[in-house]
Amino acid sequence: MIELEGVPELIDPVMVAAFEGWNDAGDAASGAVAHLDREWKGEVFAALDAEDYYDFQVNRPTVFLEHGVRKITWPTTRLSVVRIGGAKPRDLVLVRGIEPSMRWRSFCNELLGFAHELGVEMVVILGALLGDTPHTRPVPVSGVTSDPDLARTMDLEETKYEGPTGIVGVLQEACTHAGVPAVSLWAAVPHYVSQPPNPKATLALLNRLEDLIDIRIPLGELPEDARAWQLGVDQLAAEDSEVAEYVQTLEEARDTADLPEASGDAIAREFERYLRRRDPSAADPSDGSYLRDTSGGPRAPKRKPEPPAEEPPTPEEPGDDSPEG
Repeated sequence: MIELEGVPELIDPVMVAAFEGWNDAGDAASGAVAHLDREWKGEVFAALDAEDYYDFQVNRPTVFLEHGVRKITWPTTRLSVVRIGGAKPRDLVLVRGIEPSMRWRSFCNELLGFAHELGVEMVVILGALLGDTPHTRPVPVSGVTSDPDLARTMDLEETKYEGPTGIVGVLQEACTHAGVPAVSLWAAVPHYVSQPPNPKATLALLNRLEDLIDIRIPLGELPEDARAWQLGVDQLAAEDSEVAEYVQTLEEARDTADLPEASGDAIAREFERYLRRRDPSAADPSDGSYLRDTSGGPRAPKRKPEPPAEEPPTPEEPGDDSPEG
């Protein structure tokens, strides 16, 4: 355990968390937190004790050599802090780890203990699920919360999901019971191209996070990686007539469902994001088989154009109609 000593007093801190595993289709959510940590040069200040929460036969430690000395890296969850510069500086507490194997309530209580000591004002948990969404269209991202007041003031969905859940759902409910405002952002990843990484879904989560907490995130090479990813999937899909036909069907369904989104509000949101990115004072970037569904991660409902308000159960087949969340 790394102690909290040495952590400076934080400015309007928001905790942003993501966990590898069932809640992280295409590694989109963990990739988003890793991007924040890398771009703002996060400094680790705490790590949860791996012995308390992980089954090492499920998440095995790794051995590596450092200057000829063998060392072991244990699977765990680490916390780091980054400071966002600009006209209105603020801090992010980044939580990145693996979905725990056991003692989930204690795991959440320990994270909330850190949040309380650091004065965290809100917790944002990132997740990604498998859905019937075409890779050629913008990635759907849903923002959900268990707090009716937060849903109203921040234009979020109030979660109504019932069914199996993962650590994202458990942590969100723990925050609610502790009186800590909490939001989950879910990106839908095409189930027919579920293998990581998925930079397009990672980019969509970061864009939605920008809007949610009013910051500017330096994106680096991520937009170009997202374009290259889509081009690669385009080429692979074109080689299989059945996949190409299926993608076209998904496109038609998505376009029909999204017609109401071609509204003034949607255009205004995109224009505001564009203006923020033109403003250099908004933030200081120097701070701080491929088309097969082989993932066991959560799936979005087949007939709903947007991902659900919680994590879904493990899918049986790409086209199944099992409930999700």
